[in-house]
Amino acid sequence: MAWSIAEVVRMSGVTSRTLRYYDEIGLLPPAGFGSNGHRSYEEADLLRLQRILLMRELGLGLSEIRRVLDERTDPVSALREHHRRLCEERDRLDTLVSTVERTITELEEGKGDDDMAKISRPENLFEGLEHTAEEDAEVRERWPKAWEEARRSRETMTDADQEAWQREATAQMIRFAEFMVAGTPPDDPAVQAETAVHYQAICRFWTPNAEAYVGLGRIYVDDPRMRVNFDRVADGLAAYQRDAMVAYAEARLS
Repeated sequence: MAWSIAEVVRMSGVTSRTLRYYDEIGLLPPAGFGSNGHRSYEEADLLRLQRILLMRELGLGLSEIRRVLDERTDPVSALREHHRRLCEERDRLDTLVSTVERTITELEEGKGDDDMAKISRPENLFEGLEHTAEEDAEVRERWPKAWEEARRSRETMTDADQEAWQREATAQMIRFAEFMVAGTPPDDPAVQAETAVHYQAICRFWTPNAEAYVGLGRIYVDDPRMRVNFDRVADGLAAYQRDAMVAYAEARLS
């Protein structure tokens, strides 16, 4: 079955101008053209359009969307990955909704004798809020060469590459945690050998000197969002890995 461009516009909410633009840039060519010269779309095209719109919702640019589509991933596998990311975004938005609702309640009900609102826990005001853009700008300003190297490296990674990298990063956190639980000092040769593996993994994106590598370790501890990822594996892991990185930088990078 085929659908006209007008029918696709009605079903998807995408304008005909956008569909024509997607055709012009090769992102969504129509299945064919009718005798009147109008575009027609088949089921595979509708599924492709759904993927495009899903990835747009996730914040991907058109060039990145094209790269993902060109990988020709199995449609069900691709949709599962989109579903996973959307669930993560839903959870983040649910957290933000709770944050705002809690703040409204405290502002309405928590007024003291001076008629000023009392916030019970100020840190709760920021739960669920992300500061990626600001942090990225800070890194770009402090280490512009490293930022550019990392950006170029990230652009070459496929979704499979990113998934494999994340799996290895998690496995390495567990290995560090095993050392920590066993009471192995951060400067122990075995821990330092694992830290060398960590450093080489970082070098895939950029090559930090001693100061930058120590700074990265401090971010693991000082950034609450980073620290919680480590401490979910084992309480105190962020500080332990930071100390291992400091020892490695002093011994191998200075």
